[in-house]
Amino acid sequence: MSVFRGTGVALVTPFNEDHTIDFKGLENLVNYCIDGGVDYLVVMGTTAENPVLNEEEKQEVLKHVQKVNAGRKPIVYGVGGNNTANIVNYVKHGNLEGVDAILSVSPYYNKPTQEGIYQHFKAICDASPVPVILYNVPGRTSSNMEAGTTLRIAKDCQQAIAVKEASGNMEQVMKIINERPVGFLVLSGDDNLTLPMIACGGDGVISVSGQGFPSVFSTMVNDALAGNIAAARIGHYKLFEITKMLFAEGNPGGIKAVLKHKKVCGDAMRLPLWKISDALDAALVKEIKSQNI
Repeated sequence: MSVFRGTGVALVTPFNEDHTIDFKGLENLVNYCIDGGVDYLVVMGTTAENPVLNEEEKQEVLKHVQKVNAGRKPIVYGVGGNNTANIVNYVKHGNLEGVDAILSVSPYYNKPTQEGIYQHFKAICDASPVPVILYNVPGRTSSNMEAGTTLRIAKDCQQAIAVKEASGNMEQVMKIINERPVGFLVLSGDDNLTLPMIACGGDGVISVSGQGFPSVFSTMVNDALAGNIAAARIGHYKLFEITKMLFAEGNPGGIKAVLKHKKVCGDAMRLPLWKISDALDAALVKEIKSQNI
């Protein structure tokens, strides 16, 4: 599934100040990312604030992204949760027309065993008509999908074509890279670990900061994938401090502030999320200016 190598971006959902969906801002964002050189678009990931959108709104966002994209880039759609039966039912009967793959997060809150995680993803993969990208993010799920479990799914489930690894554990990442079956992709879920992950044999990233700085970020990833680590290091350090700031007060507050300053879309969010502080906003602006990006 080489179309998912490189830079994918986990799109925010722009809102108007009255918290309705800002479809014009979403159009701006899609074009901004594509013009900046990203390789594919991820709709309804964590960054999209998907817990506060209903199913009708999620479909509206997906269809609008598809309309604006007009077939230019592959589209990944977030379909995850902690009720396996519900997800299986959705992938069997829901509308996945025009979706190239789904991104499915490891079950949260329930804190299943490794066997439970395996059986969860096996059920989804067995039911899904499109490829499945696994998503391991222990900081949000309170449950780590261990390397052995990821590798077991990758080997047993034909529809499992990649993992987005956001454990922050480089030894775990390297074990997956070293022992994965041929063709199974390992994608970074931590923007600031993207360069070292690719240097260890990873295949790219599903990024938050990449949508704020698509040209710089996608160039860095392309350089790294081409083995030009010295060039990639330049882009990596241009974004290094900014990326830390983006997550300092939670996601997607930081990236929405950047997109507002870039005049792509506004920074409104739905409760319980809230805009970043004035102090962090000012620090972001200062760092962006200092890096001339």
